[in-house]
Amino acid sequence: MVAGCSSSSSPTGSTPKTLHIVAAENFWGSIAAQLAGTTATVKSVVTDPNADPHSYESSSDDARAFADADYVIVNGAGYDGWAQQLLSANPSGKRNVLTVAGLLGKKEGDNPHFWYDPDYVTAVVNRIEADLEALEPGEVPYLRTQRSAFDAAMAPYRRGLAAIRATFANAPVAATESIFVYLAAYLGLRLISSPAFMDAVAEGNDPPAPSVIEFQRQITTHQAEVLVYNRQTSTDLTSNIRNQAGKAGVPTVGVTETIQPVGATFEQWFTNELVQLRSALAHA
Repeated sequence: MVAGCSSSSSPTGSTPKTLHIVAAENFWGSIAAQLAGTTATVKSVVTDPNADPHSYESSSDDARAFADADYVIVNGAGYDGWAQQLLSANPSGKRNVLTVAGLLGKKEGDNPHFWYDPDYVTAVVNRIEADLEALEPGEVPYLRTQRSAFDAAMAPYRRGLAAIRATFANAPVAATESIFVYLAAYLGLRLISSPAFMDAVAEGNDPPAPSVIEFQRQITTHQAEVLVYNRQTSTDLTSNIRNQAGKAGVPTVGVTETIQPVGATFEQWFTNELVQLRSALAHA
């Protein structure tokens, strides 16, 4: 998928689309495309809204894209190990690589869902902007215009975050996976689910039996006001818990690991998730 960002301005120094950027996942790719505008082509590798990104298998086309790229963005922390393998298999002296985990001081074994932490997103945006300015010094005025446009587009996202923090701080919520941990903390929600349960599901493993029993009790006794689940990694266990939530009258919110719908921008996708979360909390 090649993504771009239109603008009424145009680059001032060089031929448009001189940079070839590859993002391992489309949430980072969307941000890069909006910041780069017409100075680059941006290819996002993992885009399938119906697939589990953890189990993505790279192709020969992916290998060529990584080999030809001027700038590559990977998540890291074990989330996209296939991307690290492609980088190692296709060394390039011209390629610049941003590993988000490294930027944030994270390592494999840490929760890799960094795009669910608004502060981490800001750090990544700042780094991508700085990298683009270093790669295209003649386009700095244009790139800064793109950054201003991106910040304006992010306004509904930031309003959504602020509204939930202001209204629902300390509300008890449950989540089937660790994808929601960063966002829950940022919003001030009280995530009562067992880390052992959430981590196991996120890694594709069976949670410990005691954690399953505890999770089901929290739902059926309405200790959690809202249940958040990952729509891209549904299992028999998580489907059963969703059914239990429905019977107990606990509102549910489905979130995803990649942008849905595919044609949406990062901020459109995430703002929609925040709207759904706020609605669920309001009806709890």
